[in-house]
Amino acid sequence: MRLGSPCTRSSPCTRSLALGVLLLAAALSGCRGSGDAAAQAVPQYTIEDFMATTALTGASFSPDESKVLVSSDQTGIFNAFAVPVDGSAPVQLTNSTTNAVMARSFFPKDERFLYESDQGGNELTHVYVHETDGSATDLTPGDKLKAAFEGWAHDRNSFFLTTNERDNRYFDLYEVAADGYKRTVVYKNDAGYDIGPISRDKRYVALVKTHTNSNSDIYLLDRSNGAVTHLTPHSGDVVFEPAEFDADGRSLYLITDEGDEFRYLVRQALAGGARQTVVKPGWDVMDARLSETGKYLVLRVNQDARTAIQVLESGSLKPVALPHLPDGDITTVVVAPSETRLAFYIDGNRSPANLYVHELGQPAARQLTRSLSPKVDPEHLVDAQVLRFPSYDGVPIPGLLYRPHAASPKHKVPARVWVHGGPGGQSRVGYSPLIQYLVNSGYAVYAINNRGSSGYGKSFYAMDDRKHGGADLDDCVASKEFLAGQGYVNPERIGIVGGSYGGYMVLAALAFRPDEFALGVDLFGISNWVRTLESIPSWWEAQRVALYREMGDPQADHEYLRSISPLFHADQIRRPLLVLQGANDPRVLKVESDEIVQAVRGKGGVAEYIVFDDEGHGFRKKANRVRGYQAISDFCDAHLKAGAEGVAER
Repeated sequence: MRLGSPCTRSSPCTRSLALGVLLLAAALSGCRGSGDAAAQAVPQYTIEDFMATTALTGASFSPDESKVLVSSDQTGIFNAFAVPVDGSAPVQLTNSTTNAVMARSFFPKDERFLYESDQGGNELTHVYVHETDGSATDLTPGDKLKAAFEGWAHDRNSFFLTTNERDNRYFDLYEVAADGYKRTVVYKNDAGYDIGPISRDKRYVALVKTHTNSNSDIYLLDRSNGAVTHLTPHSGDVVFEPAEFDADGRSLYLITDEGDEFRYLVRQALAGGARQTVVKPGWDVMDARLSETGKYLVLRVNQDARTAIQVLESGSLKPVALPHLPDGDITTVVVAPSETRLAFYIDGNRSPANLYVHELGQPAARQLTRSLSPKVDPEHLVDAQVLRFPSYDGVPIPGLLYRPHAASPKHKVPARVWVHGGPGGQSRVGYSPLIQYLVNSGYAVYAINNRGSSGYGKSFYAMDDRKHGGADLDDCVASKEFLAGQGYVNPERIGIVGGSYGGYMVLAALAFRPDEFALGVDLFGISNWVRTLESIPSWWEAQRVALYREMGDPQADHEYLRSISPLFHADQIRRPLLVLQGANDPRVLKVESDEIVQAVRGKGGVAEYIVFDDEGHGFRKKANRVRGYQAISDFCDAHLKAGAEGVAER
């Protein structure tokens, strides 16, 4: 479970999404330009310029494969759009002005489509059908429930969804008829499993039991007799996550790190349990998906903070030739039902994610969208460098360094250490309007992947367990010396910024290492671990024990959790603090930010505070992001650029 990542299935954020092996993008290059000449050549853009970009997510082919269903925020909030594969203009399909519409799938035989939406960011998503007449049907009506689309049955006459309407702790699996929407219970989930893939004949359902973030098991539900069989008995900490049933329903592709630092793909026979290693790339395999007939196996791998992909012929595992593609993170690879074309995104440092379609066998892919604002020249933006430094105890710590064009030994710039969410998240290659805005404004940014981050092996991932706010925080402190060693960073003007778990790290830095950072920017961060762990959303029940084992039990480890909670050490905070919070956040409650701000102000400290009444855990509305990002820039300008008084103790 991850406090800082949105859920992708009915379970809260298991790490079983994608897989890949073949590098399709070159290593990250250094930032272009430096020195005063570059400074004169690069204009400073406004946050409105950067936010005039379009964010895109999701991909589903229409029945005739002439268009791709996506979610786009070009209207200011996510709505459903159809993007024609011929490159013509996208067509808006929904018109929400309040709640984000996250499109999931076209119906296979007509142009109805399924989408999910919550209320003001509260994460209580329902599953809807957008009818061909433009009306919407809520398939999961009711209050205080959460539901998710789980994919189509192979015969395309029905689809699956999960909902916790019966017991808000656990998600039951239902099958829904494409015509009439009659629901049938597939599995009543009284045991608290996460729901995994379903076999093509609908006989088997893979179930996941998460013991800790480093230890999980797969069980097999046989619907013919109701039996649940343990597929992965083992000892010690080993991850097992289901990816996809083979086309013949006789085996299961699964991801594991058994006997290895990194996760790899195996295929396990359902009868007898024999396993065969399919791909072992030396980095974490993230996901594996089969095409319509099982002809192709699409893999993704987390290779040094970017996604590499490979399309294989599933029988021979022979790679399918793919075209040369621009640098970037390749995501959301979808094979069309005809198995003749692919849709995917490329997310670069200097360009937001754009949708592409590739006809298999053709020499080039077709770019369907232009997401970057026409006001922004990508040559004025910067690429990230993947760089490592030895931390306080010699452990190599990776991260992404963004260097402003104007930075040089003669023109030293202030910097921010950027801490990702989690615990256990990862800063990755890809476009961030806030980071590019800060860099364009003259700040170096180091997006640190401190110990405990995912993607660098299970030993590194476990290094911060029961050491949060200490071992991981000291990596952030050690990165200051690394930044100063670049020669173009002013070591006296280094701040720290982060969201969710990263926001906790900001508060911990100011409370526990009060003289290290010039300021802190906390986006919806945890200030009181006892309360946060006691108030985790009910639908995370299946992962609650795993989180307690990593962080601590709020009852048994009460005093320890108080000791790592910045709220109870707020009298030590001496540097300026900015806090941004969504009022409807179900993961980090608003009271977490209310109380830390009150505590800092009560001691005479600087604590600026912005609350967004229509947001949850993260800010989806463009207007809110513009306001929040401008506030971050103004705050940092005031305290990192204004003069010595900006970094003085109160």
